[in-house]
Amino acid sequence: METRKVQVTGGSTYTVSLPKEWATENGVSSGSTVEFHAEGDLLLLTPQTEEGRTKGELDISDLSAEEELRRGVMTMYVSGFDVITLTTDRMTADERRTIRDATQGLVGLEVIEEMPTKMVLQDLLDSSELSMQNAVTRMRLVSLTMLDDAVQALVEDDDELAHDVMERDDDVDRLWYMTSRVFRSVLRNPTAANEVGFSRETCFDLQSSARQLERIADHATKIAELALEVGEIPEPAAEPLQELHDEVSEVPETAMEALLSEDSDTALELVRQARRDVDAIESLVRDVDREIHEFDSQLAQVLGLVVDSLSRTADYGTNIAESALQKAAPEP
Repeated sequence: METRKVQVTGGSTYTVSLPKEWATENGVSSGSTVEFHAEGDLLLLTPQTEEGRTKGELDISDLSAEEELRRGVMTMYVSGFDVITLTTDRMTADERRTIRDATQGLVGLEVIEEMPTKMVLQDLLDSSELSMQNAVTRMRLVSLTMLDDAVQALVEDDDELAHDVMERDDDVDRLWYMTSRVFRSVLRNPTAANEVGFSRETCFDLQSSARQLERIADHATKIAELALEVGEIPEPAAEPLQELHDEVSEVPETAMEALLSEDSDTALELVRQARRDVDAIESLVRDVDREIHEFDSQLAQVLGLVVDSLSRTADYGTNIAESALQKAAPEP
């Protein structure tokens, strides 16, 4: 940390000098323009740069596995690159297919150029047009609906509905990656924070909650897969599972209401309600566990996994409530 003394020039203008080492490293010299971004009692200073696309290049020669290549594309996207060039000595048809599949799972990313040794991807959306709050709100709707339908598919032995739940997981993942991309841009660039319209603390709370919703969607997918595996379940097993689901789904729903509330008092009351619901669920989980263990051992094992996923969903709702609590707390 360096300190500078504020001086007055011209009788009314406050001035302060810039550390020379910082200025040199960032290309700031006499005549350069810098930007100031006010955040409460903070004043952030950055060199002014020309508007343009952030470009990144990734050599995929060592990414032999399909999942590694897919992850490479997603990492470059989430890191904030607007133009992504993927290079290798000779790109195979399988690699091209994997890259196209990966771009389809990412909001705004498209293939704009293909050559024998490279593919170029570009984000065609303006980051200022992407709303973190809208994305998280959409994730809430999709993930909790997935959970409802997954349990319904289980108790009604509806394979078609189970497959539909599994397909919707891709929609939640796309929103999660987009939210992560915007969040990282906000951390890196004060201008992006102004465009998003939220403080960086609020963006952190939204991104943290989005992660919990993505996990809820994963467990809904897991329940749907178990529904396909177990087939029809007896009515005495279906009823307690449905009851547990009804109680569990209220926790993330209430927590999200708290997170999105503009009134601190309302948010705090909703957080307290979510916590009370979790306390009741812990007792209910133990009761359901005892009931399902009376069935055939193989069925009991599968149903135990369902109970575990529902219990974890309540925990994720509690995590969202904690983010809502932080958001509602007064600033120091």
